[in-house]
Amino acid sequence: MATPPYRRILLVLDLTEDSLQIGQRAAALAARLGAEIELLHVIEFPPVDPMAETLMASVRIEDELLDRARARLSSLALELGIPQAPCRVEAGGVKTEIVRIARERRADLVVLGSRERHGLSILVNLTEDTILHAAPCDVLAVRVSRPSG
Repeated sequence: MATPPYRRILLVLDLTEDSLQIGQRAAALAARLGAEIELLHVIEFPPVDPMAETLMASVRIEDELLDRARARLSSLALELGIPQAPCRVEAGGVKTEIVRIARERRADLVVLGSRERHGLSILVNLTEDTILHAAPCDVLAVRVSRPSG
């Protein structure tokens, strides 16, 4: 029997309302292929002046955001029926961290969301475009659309 095309799936979630939909697609694919799945969320903090008086407050806020993201990611894994899946929250450049973790974990597939773009946003190099070209493996962009209203 041939080796399944994807054995290690890295599911990248931004923790927006679309995360469940994206996660459901990735979890179903992993189940069908018998693949491992790992959840990843990356928080990109603005640079902080190390000499600023508010440095300690910034560090506490960052720690709190990381803890909240870990809790939300674990909650999503439970909702997706994959509570045993590793959940990872990283701080750093979103694009850089996704590619780094995909390499480090030897992912065969990165799954992330892709939103419709209109107007000038079409010209902006968004995360999914960068990941598509920089990832060491295949990338599946799950199309999510906003309800018109």
